[in-house]
Amino acid sequence: MRNLINFLIKYGTWFIFMFYVLISCVLLFSHNLYQQSVYLTSANIVASSVNSTSSQVTGYFHLRGINESLQESNAMLENEVLNLRHQLAECQTLLSDTLKSNIFLNRFDYIPATVINNSVRHPRNYFSINRGSADGVKVGMGVVDQNGVVGMVNVAGLHTARVISLLNQTQRFSVKLKGTNYIGSLSWKGADPSIAYMEEVPRHAKFHAGDTVVTSGYSTTFPGDIPVGIVMNRIKGSDDNFFILKVRLNSDFRALSTVRVIKDEYKAELDSLQQYDIKSDK
Repeated sequence: MRNLINFLIKYGTWFIFMFYVLISCVLLFSHNLYQQSVYLTSANIVASSVNSTSSQVTGYFHLRGINESLQESNAMLENEVLNLRHQLAECQTLLSDTLKSNIFLNRFDYIPATVINNSVRHPRNYFSINRGSADGVKVGMGVVDQNGVVGMVNVAGLHTARVISLLNQTQRFSVKLKGTNYIGSLSWKGADPSIAYMEEVPRHAKFHAGDTVVTSGYSTTFPGDIPVGIVMNRIKGSDDNFFILKVRLNSDFRALSTVRVIKDEYKAELDSLQQYDIKSDK
């Protein structure tokens, strides 16, 4: 108590001074229109600046939730586009007055996921996602991000899964030049995580630098026409009947964050048919 009294005595004059200043400001801004307008304008500027900073800070902490919401919306839209594309293709081939492509209605779906660890430095790279069998993820499902193909599920736990990255020297993907029937095999040779190679391209195939490489649709892992990369140039292969295309990948594998797992409702059936064909050949 004594310390408080001593403090008030020591700084009492300052408190009295601040009190009079406050009273003076109130009287000044209350009874003078010009000073009042200046005060209100300055107060609005300060308040606006504070609110803007506060909004940016809170917005930053909500970015993850917003990003996940956008990924879910993108997955739904891509699902609709993919299924409509198959419906249109079936209508064109069947030449029917009625829609006979019902087996392809809602064939594909997407499962949004977040990458929880990733590698790009090894000859055989993998990454993990926060979705598993409880979410519908199964071995063999293709994985894409907003730019294109990134890998394929090879181990599915209950709540997480491991994905074979496209940056894996043991993995090959069936691809083609967009708008053509020239099919090739895409593989990664190591070193640069932004470069892959499309092999087994027929010698007579016509292409230009800048052409788009997409999935061929000849596997149950990926639907057709999903972007993979851009043609850079041609490389001579060991077989004179074929050549190799150097491809710049669309996806940035160093910054994988959110991905989507492709769910094909007819994958199990198509895989069983392929297994039957393999056994028949034996």
